[in-house]
Amino acid sequence: MAHPVGGVDYPRTFQELLEWFPDDAACLAYLERLRWPDGFICPVCRAAGGWRTVKARWMCTSCGRQTSVTAGTIFHRIRTPLSTWFAAIWFITSQKNEMSAQGLQRVLGFGSYETAWAWMQKLRRAMVRPERELLSGVVELDEVFVGNESRGKAGGVKDNCAAMIAVESLGGRKLGRVRIEVAQKARSADLVAFADRVIAKESLIKTDGARHLRKLSTMGFEHQFFIGLDAAEPAHVSLPGVHMVGSLLKRWLTGTMHYAVTQEHLGYYLDEYTFRFNRRTSKSRGLLFYRLLQQAVETDPHPLAELRNPVAPFDVSF
Repeated sequence: MAHPVGGVDYPRTFQELLEWFPDDAACLAYLERLRWPDGFICPVCRAAGGWRTVKARWMCTSCGRQTSVTAGTIFHRIRTPLSTWFAAIWFITSQKNEMSAQGLQRVLGFGSYETAWAWMQKLRRAMVRPERELLSGVVELDEVFVGNESRGKAGGVKDNCAAMIAVESLGGRKLGRVRIEVAQKARSADLVAFADRVIAKESLIKTDGARHLRKLSTMGFEHQFFIGLDAAEPAHVSLPGVHMVGSLLKRWLTGTMHYAVTQEHLGYYLDEYTFRFNRRTSKSRGLLFYRLLQQAVETDPHPLAELRNPVAPFDVSF
């Protein structure tokens, strides 16, 4: 697919956003281009071809099923105008660091904080593509402990949750892409399974000297490890990328989120951090708007009850 072009495939400024999407009809037409770039495909029978009904729905020529472009996406059965959703996505992606639910509530004039919080949670679930490319080359791998709150225990113990981090090392202290996931248990085989999911075979993986990580050399990876106190250099020197990402992540959680992240939601906040970190050098915020919308129409709807109480947060792939 050709690389999206600003001013053609996505708006470059907020003013262009307002001009492109004055109403829901314009928003629906844009979502159709993103969801079905090669023409309508029925989400039920997967057959190609259909026609638009008078109610702005699509009818499949094969099975006769009617569907809307928002059905089965995070916009499923929404009541707020799509143009407001587009504005929210623009504000979220145009902020280099983060926009809190409270900030979104203020800028869009929501009467309820819960509405803004639910929107943020829905969009966080669209921030990572399941089929994204694997990390490759030289990859640093380790765990860091990050802060969170248990439900009903605000202000309690911090830095009590292990986050597994894999980051590409490009040399010259430059970092590439990152992958982050919550570990069910610190210092366990979870880190090996995580590496197998997110790192391409034949990559060189750098880790500390933990014995359970030495299995990596038998799994199709090159493995270089540093043995704690016996190493010539401390861990933050041997694995500078992981420790830099971990430090920035902690700063983000404390400074931006003020540790107001419960453990069952932590993984989705890591999704957002990954989305922002991997696009930190992007010069076009409009392209980020485009990418998030592109992923939003491929993400299942999440009702409020599920957002409040995620069923299995540790089964989510980041």
